[in-house]
This record gives sequence, structure tokens and C-alpha cells, in this order.
Amino acid sequence: MGNYSKALEFFEKARQVFENTLPPNHLDLATSYGNIGGIYSSMSEYSKALEFYDKALKIIEKALPSDHPNLATSYSNVGLTYKDMGDYPKALEFCEKALEIEEKVLPPNYSSLAMSYNDIGLMYNMKGDYSKALEFYEKTHQIFEKALPPDHPDLATSYNNIGSAYKDLGDYSKAVEFYDKALQIEEKFLPLNHSGLATSHTNIGLTHNIMGDYSKALEFYEKAHETLQKVLPSDHPDLATSYNNIGVVYNKIGDYSRALEFYNKALKITEEALLLNHPLLPVFYSNIGLVYHNMGDYSEALKFYEKALKIREKALPQNHLDLAGCYHNIGAVYHDLGDYTAAVDALQKAFQEGDPTWTLTCSCFGRVYRSMKDYSKALEYFEQSLLIGQKTLPERHPDFAITYSNIGDVHRSVGEYERSLSFHRKALDIQENVQCSPLQCATTYINLGETYRQIQDYPTTMTYFEKGLEIREKKLPKNHPDLAVTYHNIAKLYLATQQYSMAMKNIQEAIEIAQEKLPSNHPHLLDYKETLAEIQKKP
Repeated sequence: MGNYSKALEFFEKARQVFENTLPPNHLDLATSYGNIGGIYSSMSEYSKALEFYDKALKIIEKALPSDHPNLATSYSNVGLTYKDMGDYPKALEFCEKALEIEEKVLPPNYSSLAMSYNDIGLMYNMKGDYSKALEFYEKTHQIFEKALPPDHPDLATSYNNIGSAYKDLGDYSKAVEFYDKALQIEEKFLPLNHSGLATSHTNIGLTHNIMGDYSKALEFYEKAHETLQKVLPSDHPDLATSYNNIGVVYNKIGDYSRALEFYNKALKITEEALLLNHPLLPVFYSNIGLVYHNMGDYSEALKFYEKALKIREKALPQNHLDLAGCYHNIGAVYHDLGDYTAAVDALQKAFQEGDPTWTLTCSCFGRVYRSMKDYSKALEYFEQSLLIGQKTLPERHPDFAITYSNIGDVHRSVGEYERSLSFHRKALDIQENVQCSPLQCATTYINLGETYRQIQDYPTTMTYFEKGLEIREKKLPKNHPDLAVTYHNIAKLYLATQQYSMAMKNIQEAIEIAQEKLPSNHPHLLDYKETLAEIQKKP
């Protein structure tokens, strides 16, 4: 940061000289503005960068022919800044203007043309148009294949980009194929401890994480981290990202204390080494919030989610996907706090239909409407989530199990018990045979138990409740609200089987947790008190 400040100081001095001595449309003044824009861009102050890049562009447009290469560079600077601001339509508009010039004046196999194709591919990728991204990445690759030797580092970068496009298109086997090609090149020309190897290991780990193969994901993330620890200072931002990646896997498998450990390491580096509005900070705040959310500490989760939102509201346009992600997280935590109106309000600001991650909002809307007892709407959203997943995820991905169990629980709520059991069994078929968070499996056990309770198969009910309780007691804090849900379910079972002392013991445990962790008007706490009153009426 000190170097940027010093550079900016000298560039500003040069600008003052130029502005005092040169005509306002002089190309040296455009160069000066461009230099200042570049520094602001490096400092992540994109609106200031855009201001100076625009000044440079206005001069260059007047001073140079419409097909001059320097005009292409200026369009590209403006376009890439819009990309960093998350305004991908504007970014594409300017980068495609740059490309139009380059295609006229540059040889077809020129490296600058390849980089422009690559930049436009990145923007289509960020817009969620992965097939267009792949099209441009492949144009880049065709130039590199003709111009470069087969083990050139830029070819490895190209393979990585193509792999990323296939990953985003949901073709994970193709993604791993191209990531492996990149890795094979890198292993030939890079030393064992080179950061480029860490990047490829990270890409492969990320793909396995998406596929739900968490042991493989952790293996590759740890390889990447081991390399980065050897080659980077302990406060380097890439190490923060690496800690975050490992934390993500631990969170997915329900090891929340380990997840929090790695997320906090990432946050410590970021807060100490980077600007307070750096794009990494809201990522880490959101992830820490998610762990607290999963641990049942909803107020702490909301605090971190709102920290992330505050940064992103200042830095991003209203339609940016990362901002939508913040609203989604806040909506989810308001749901768990029992404030369903606030949850719906937040979710309506989140992902819109057609966004790449619309499935997240569908699932969360489904949970909210289920809690509001609007079961037809809940089912509609869960089924949308399932449909999207079927187009983008492997057949036995752990996320399918969550959706199957959610759908099953809606069918139970409307008295369609056979359909409910069918969906819960689909969920368990995945969860008992594919590595996933044990807590997800516990939820399905509890949902199955509740279905069997309602059809009065009490021995089977107890079997599933005990399975779910065993996992939750092992994995969750003793005062987690999900444990209260379990104790309440068990209390209702004991009430149905006239074991009133055991019913009282369990309902008291549920109420004790709820009074500590939930608002006093939370629907769950009110339900628990109703069950308590019912038990108290018994002899």
C-alpha cells in the first residue's frame, strides 16, 4: 500500500506539470491520466480509476485514428475497470470495442489478441454466460497452440481457464481433464514449490468440492497450501485465500471448529495486510458468519453477514451477484431467527431467476414458506431448486439429498406420508453412501422420524430420532437450536406413547435452549411451550 501511495504522489505531481504546460488534448496528458488510473485500480479504488481512465480515453479518441492500437488499450482499461466493479455489460461494451480494433490491426496469431479474447471470456464467465466464455477461451487457446511450444506456461493458463468454464457449465469431468493438462505442463517447467502449482491444485480441489468429493477437495487444497506456505510470507493475501478454501471444506463436512479456525486465520491476514474495503474481506466475513449460522449462533452470524453487506454495498452495483449473496445469507439467518417477513424482504433483494446461483434463493424461499405453512409455495421453490440442480450437478451430489429431504418434509406437512418417505429415502441413499456433512444426514433422520411419528409407527420413529440425536449431540454445541428441535420431536413421541416424565424431560431441554438462543417470540419457542402445556395436563 505504501508503494502505491508513493507512486500516486509522483504521478499526481507529473499531472500537475502537464496540466499547466500542455494543451488539454495532448497525448502526454492522456498517458498521465492513464498512469493515475492504473494506480487507483491497483488500490481497488475503481471509481477513481474509472474517472482517470475516462479522461485519458476522451483525449485519445480525439487525437488518434479510430483504429489506433493505443485507443484499443484505452478502451480495454475502461472495460477491465468496469469488470472489477462488477458491471459486466459495460465491461464487455468497452472490451469488445478494443477487440474490434485489434482484430483489424493485429496479425491473427498475435499474443495481444489472445489476451483480449481471454479478458472477454472472463467477463462472459462473470456474467454467467459460460458457453460464451468457453468460446473465447478456446479462441485464446487456438492462438497459443499455434504460437507456443506445447509446454509453454501460457498454455497451462489457457487449459486452466477452459477447465474453469467446463466447471461452471457443470461438466466436472471435462474440467478436471483440462486442469490436469495444465498441471502436467506446470510440473515440467515449475519448481516443486512454485505458486503456479498451488493454483492448479486449488482449481482441482475446488472442482472436487463442487462435486461433493470433500476428501479429494481437502487433499488438493492442502497440497496448494503446503506450497504457498513455503514460497509466500506469512501475511500474504494468497495464503488467506488458501486458509479460506480449507475452511470451506471443513464447514461442508460439519467440522465447524476447524472451519472457524481456518477462516479466522484468513481474516487475520486480510485485516492486517489489506485495505478495509478489499474484496476478500466480505468473503471471509460471510464465511465466518456461515459457520456461526451453522453452529446456531444466529446473532453472531447476522453481525458478520452485515459486515460483509456494508462493504459490498459501498463497492458494488445493486445488481452484483456478490451483493445478492449477502442478502441471501441475511434472509436465511432471519428465517432461523423466526422473523419470516424480514427473511422474505432480504431474499427478494437476492438472486433473481436466471442468475447462476438462483437455486440458493429457491431453497431458502422454500424453507421460509414451509415455516410460514404456505406448503404449495414451499414445494414450488424446492422443486425449482431440484430442477436447476439436475441440470448442473452430478447425479449423487450431496446437495440433492438436502433438496430431497426438504421436499419430503413438505409432503409430510400436508399428510402425504408415502411421498414423504420416498423422498427421505432418496436423500438417505445419497447421504449414507457419499461423503457429506453428517449433520445433513441427521436432519434427514429427524425428518424421517417425524414422518413415522405421524403415521404412528413409534418404534421406527425412535430409531431415526436416536440416530439424528446422536449425530447432533456429537457435532453441535450443547445449546444449538437444532438440538432443541430434536428434543421437542422426542418429547412429542413420548407424549404419544404416554411416557410423560420422559416427555417432560425432553421438552424442558428444548425450552431451555430456545430461551437462551432464540427471540422470545420465535415460533419454535411458542410451539415448545404449547407442547409443555399439553404434557402438564397429563397425569
